[in-house]
Amino acid sequence: MGQLKQLAGQTVIYGASSVLGRVLNYLLVPLYTTVFTPEAYGVVTELYAFVAFLNILYTYGFETTYFRFATKSEEPHKFFNIATGSLLFSSLLFSGLMIILSDQVADLLQYSGQGKYVRWLAVVLAIDAVVAVPFARLRLEGRAVKFAAMKLGNIALNILLNLFFLVFCPLWLGLHPDSWINLIYYEELGVGYVFLSNLIANSLYLLPFANWLFKIKLHFGAEWRAMLKYAWPLLLMGFAGVTNEMLSRVLLKYWLPVGFYSGFTNLEVLGIFGASYKLSVFMTLAVQAFKYAFEPFFFSKSKDDNSPELFAKVMHGFIIFGAFFWLAISLFLPDIAPIFLRRESYLTALDIVPWLLGGGLFLGIYFNLSVWYKLTDKTIYGAWITIIGALVTVVVNILLIPRIGYLGSAVTSLLSYLTMVLISYFIGQKHYHIPYHTVKGLFYIVLAGVSIIGAYFWQPDFISKYFISIGLLLVFVFFVWVLDIRTGTFVKK
Repeated sequence: MGQLKQLAGQTVIYGASSVLGRVLNYLLVPLYTTVFTPEAYGVVTELYAFVAFLNILYTYGFETTYFRFATKSEEPHKFFNIATGSLLFSSLLFSGLMIILSDQVADLLQYSGQGKYVRWLAVVLAIDAVVAVPFARLRLEGRAVKFAAMKLGNIALNILLNLFFLVFCPLWLGLHPDSWINLIYYEELGVGYVFLSNLIANSLYLLPFANWLFKIKLHFGAEWRAMLKYAWPLLLMGFAGVTNEMLSRVLLKYWLPVGFYSGFTNLEVLGIFGASYKLSVFMTLAVQAFKYAFEPFFFSKSKDDNSPELFAKVMHGFIIFGAFFWLAISLFLPDIAPIFLRRESYLTALDIVPWLLGGGLFLGIYFNLSVWYKLTDKTIYGAWITIIGALVTVVVNILLIPRIGYLGSAVTSLLSYLTMVLISYFIGQKHYHIPYHTVKGLFYIVLAGVSIIGAYFWQPDFISKYFISIGLLLVFVFFVWVLDIRTGTFVKK
């Protein structure tokens, strides 16, 4: 039980910082949609979708690879040096090429004359890759507070810079046209200040890690090749994973029939979908916080005799909390959404959110299941499973978007991650058996899903809705008490 408390405590710290950070970041959405036209905001959406893909290329699985090799070695600092040095070298190479070809890349993306956006994002990508392993080292060493403080500091600075460039500077120049602000502010740069703010904020990540980074020496020997062998399937998994998350934002604009949603252009539909998609961030945060704490946890506990039973309890606890939050957020979504989405048009896509939340839950379950191929060094299985999930994403999006619009993308998200869960579970149990509480876990997921469907199909009056929603949550809690708390599932045996 002490080990579970340790994991839960670190998850709370990572979760609190992630939740607060995402909430703070989400406050930029009303700002952007106020300051920028839909077309301008579309530039941000599209370029950051490409950044998500490139982040995978830049880190090529070396964050998880560092965990694996550092926890198996009596010299973890050696593998920190190898991993960070490798990422430093490759990031300089990749970003150097992007900077040289920035104008051509901008033309290819139909942003002629905006090569500076590509150059700025090239530097952002390099910095993110270089600090990936130092952040992983903080997690491995259990320094969750420092990790959280640095992440929150970066987000706060990014927000302040956005407010400075997009709100303060225009207002100040309107009152004082001859102000010194003219030296640093150019109105025509517009949406570029989003990328510039990101660049300045991320550059400051380098300062706290400077002591580690200056000691890095490039090393491309046998150990580096062994790490690369372990990592390349993770690279494939990363690309497939980001395809699952980001492909809909690329396809929707081009694959949705023109005029599918009356009164909206496809670019506006993409904006509505993107804004509503952000409401699924609540589940994403839970999964991300859990991942930050769980990855170093299961590597460090893998040699314990009771580790399979421990991993089973962790999975079961995740399912209980994940299913509960899926249910709770979905039931009260009509009340939560207007707090974040300030324009009525954005609220037209709320039906996609429960599907996206369910997809996030299955993604978290899949991450739990990934223990088996990471501990048995069979990451190639993880690559193939994730690739299959990506193929499901591509095919089902192509089939459903022309028929049911952005709801098709949301349904696809759930189906893709569910497919990955099923494949990973049945193959994993053959290679690394873990005694999961499968029947009870399925019961909680089905209970939450059926409750959500029932609540959406039956629309009671305003007052009754709250009593029914609270009643459904109490029913869920009742079953948790009967099946797990009373029976002592999480008590150390």
